Parts: sequence; C-alpha cells; structure tokens
Amino acid sequence: MRAGGGGGREAALLLVLIAACCGFLLVLLNLPDGRSLPGVPGAGAGSGGERTGGAHVSVKEVADTNADSSSLEGQTDEIAADVDERISRSPSGTKEKLWMMQDQLIMAKAYLQFASPHGSSHLVRELKLRVKELERVINHISSSFRVPMSALQKSRAMEMTLSKAQRAYPHCSLMTAKLRAMTHQSEELVRAHRSESAFLEQVAVRTLPKGHHCLAMRLTSEYFLLDPNERDFPQRYTMQMGSFYHYAIFSDNVLASAVVVNSTISASKDPKRIMFHIVTDALNFPAMMMWFLTNPPNPATIRIKSLDHLKWLPADFTSRFKQKGIRDPRYTSALNHLRFYLPEVFPSLNKLLLLDHDVVVQRDLTALWEINMNGKVNGAVETCTSGDGYHRLENIVNFSDPSILDKFDAKACICAFGLNIFDLMEWRKQGVTATYNKWFQAGKRRRLWKAGSLPLGQLVFYNQTAPLDHRWHVLGLGHDRSIGREEIERAAVIHYSGKLKPWLEISIPKYRDYWNNFLNYDNPYLQQCNIHR
Repeated sequence: MRAGGGGGREAALLLVLIAACCGFLLVLLNLPDGRSLPGVPGAGAGSGGERTGGAHVSVKEVADTNADSSSLEGQTDEIAADVDERISRSPSGTKEKLWMMQDQLIMAKAYLQFASPHGSSHLVRELKLRVKELERVINHISSSFRVPMSALQKSRAMEMTLSKAQRAYPHCSLMTAKLRAMTHQSEELVRAHRSESAFLEQVAVRTLPKGHHCLAMRLTSEYFLLDPNERDFPQRYTMQMGSFYHYAIFSDNVLASAVVVNSTISASKDPKRIMFHIVTDALNFPAMMMWFLTNPPNPATIRIKSLDHLKWLPADFTSRFKQKGIRDPRYTSALNHLRFYLPEVFPSLNKLLLLDHDVVVQRDLTALWEINMNGKVNGAVETCTSGDGYHRLENIVNFSDPSILDKFDAKACICAFGLNIFDLMEWRKQGVTATYNKWFQAGKRRRLWKAGSLPLGQLVFYNQTAPLDHRWHVLGLGHDRSIGREEIERAAVIHYSGKLKPWLEISIPKYRDYWNNFLNYDNPYLQQCNIHR
C-alpha cells in the first residue's frame, strides 16, 4: 500500500469516477478541490495541481481481485511510493502534468477492474495498452525536469480511451458498491498497519539492544572474576563532602550513565570538585561497577550503589509500581520513584543536582548551586509557554476527583524532570517525602493521574518549585523532530525525553551525534559487543 497522500488520492479519485458515471453522486461526494478529472466531463474545474485525500486502494489490490487484470501490476507499492516521492520533487508545471497522468492510470485500472466479462474485449486491450504506455512515461519523466511532447500525446490518447470506457460502462450501482467495499477494506488495512507499527515501536522501546545486553553480560562476568579487594573504587577524597558538587543519576543503563558522566566532566570548569552518585538495581550493579572501574571518570569522583544497599526501603519497593496494562519501563521503574526519597538516599547532603540518564550536559552547571530558590525545594524548567494548554496540570491529573480539585490549579504549568536542583535541607523541613507517600497511597485507591512518576511529581512539588531559565534544559529530543539546532546548542542540558532514546535504532538520526560524541566507540568492550555509532 502506498504511504501518505498517494494512497488517499487514489481512493478519492475512484469515488470521483463513480460521480462521473452516475451524475447524481457528484454532489454527495463533495470533492475537496473540485478539479477536473481527465476523461470525466463535468466533474469540476479546479487547479489540477493538488492531490486529494481519502482512503487508499492500491494497484495490487485491484489486480488481485481480477485475474484478467494481473498484467497491470507494473507499479508495486515500493515503486509507486518511490515515483510519488520523485514526482513531489519535480518543478511545479511538470508535477501537475504527472499527477494528471497518475490520475488517468488510476481511472483506467478501475475501469479494467469492473469491466464486464461480456463487454468489449477490444476496449479492455486498449485500456491495458494505454496503462503500460503511461506507466513507462511516468517512470521516465519523474526522473527528469520536463514533459516531452510524446508523453503529452500518450496522455491525450489515454484521455480518449477513458472517454470510450465511460460511455461503454453501464453498471454504475455495481461499481459503487465494489468501490465502497474496497475503500472500507483499505481503511481497515491502514488501521491494522498503524496498530502493528505502534506495537513494534513499543517492543523496540522496551527491548534492550543486543549489543547493550552483550555489554552488560560481559561486564558482569568480568566483575565477578575480580579479586574482592578490587571491586570498589579507591578512597581518594581530598575534600570534605560539602566541598563537592554532587550529581545523582538513577539508572540501569551503563552506556547512558557513561554519557551523562562524560558530558558533565567535559563541560565542567572544575571537574575535580564533582562527585557522581549512581544508583542502579541489583541486576545491573556489577556491570555498572565494572564499567567505571575500567573507565574511571577522572578527575571527578564516583560512588555507585544498588537498590539492595538501601535497607530502609520498603520490602516491596521494586515491585510496587507495576500497574495493570502498563508495560513501559519508564512508567514502572522503581528507580524513577527513588527521586522522592532523596534525603534518605543521601542523608549527609544538603543540596543535590539530579540528572536523568537520557540527558547530555553541554555547559558548566555549577551556577545552579548559586541560584536563589526562595525557600523552594525543587529548581526546574517549566514546560509550558504562553498560550500552551497541553503542558498544564489538567492534562495529566484527574481534576474530576474532589481531592485534586480542591488543592490544585488545573492551569498550573508542568515542571520538567531530567535536570533538577534540590535543596535537601528545605525538603526535610517541609516533609516532602511524607507528601509523596500520602499521594502515592491515594493513587493506589483511585485513579488520580496518568501513568508514571511525572504526574505524581507535579503534586508532590506543587508550589515547591522555583522556575529555571529555559536555556538550562531543552526537552523533547526523544519525540520532537522540530527542535532547531540553535536551540539545542545553546542549551546547558539536552534531554531525550520520549520513547526514541539515542541508544535505540529508532532514535531520531539528526539528534544522535550529540549523544554519540561522549562515547569512545574504540573501547574494547564496545568493540567486542559490536556497538558502533
């Protein structure tokens, strides 16, 4: 089936053919651009340059339903899509003529599909001949920049043949029924393909790439081959804990964590004062340790913990976020919810910068520690702009529930996660962790927000967030293809929020190098696991 506008145009033109054969249908069909179709007198007189919309009936479907027309499958779906693409790049005048010839082809094949077995065999042969001639003409012209006179002659010959077919075809009601059935079938196929595409995208999002799985397995096996005395980082602190800039990363992805660490060090003006705190799950802890033991983030300092090391966490912590019907790991990950326990995870710290593992740091971030948060707990970028209704609280939180309606403003702007500076002293003073536990338990009893930790975080940090300048944090590189290069390159942190993560093959190609630049693909582990740019 042709993709996009090409498929919709064919079905619409077939319906126009019904109107031409049955005059009373013309008004009902209500053509969107009213253009005149070749060989169909009285069907309207428009510009002729625009392609119409609607459902798609592919050439192959027409041919398959009629063995007599099997010779007309000259354009496969792939070839047709390629021709459409080449035509769309043609100059305006050439493009209009080529679309007109494509329309003639569609009509001719429709007449052949519904030709009566008792009708004129001479007309059928003539239509087949004109189809082959016009297909050759289109394939040739779509790669050039002008329409030769011989091509126009072929088009006029086709127009005359179509006029004969129009006069000869008597079964308008039968044709109407069949075309409607074909249109319905095509729409069903489109829906099925879209559903399949969405499913495959979810599989790609949830499945660890083969190379990453290999890397985790290789790192884990080598970690357990180390002498127990070699399984930790050397204690080389020369400063008090309060003298460091503390960065936290909660992740189960080794390479993603490596990019955050590498990019932060690269952008820092004083990397020796950076201390990274990585928290991962028990399964990935050995691999994470082995990677940073063999690739130490000098001159910065690093500490790595497993969730299992946090003995104060509830026994069901790693499983309590599973929800029926929700399989996306972004929404069910215990590591995403660990951010609501920061003072307990880091009891000796008073301030902390939390980075998601799908970010790249491009500017020095130490100025964030100097920002006056005016007694607020969380410093974050707001995601809505003037007049933007999509990124408002009402879109992710259930305001039909009285407990939500009474306490929150539906038009409040959503604040981003991914780059957050937290005042942990103020957090402890205001009991934010208790607020989280209260709302989490309420959400288990009734549906108060959409899946994931972001909506819940908006309630927890409501009126507790100091807005940061938007240049600190640009989001959307995992779903929005319209973000400009200038906006990306002036940002302190870019965030691949969305499903199309930079380590996946389905990622957005033009954003991939911002992430790739902070991995050394000559690393032996990456080479052994066939991980390349």
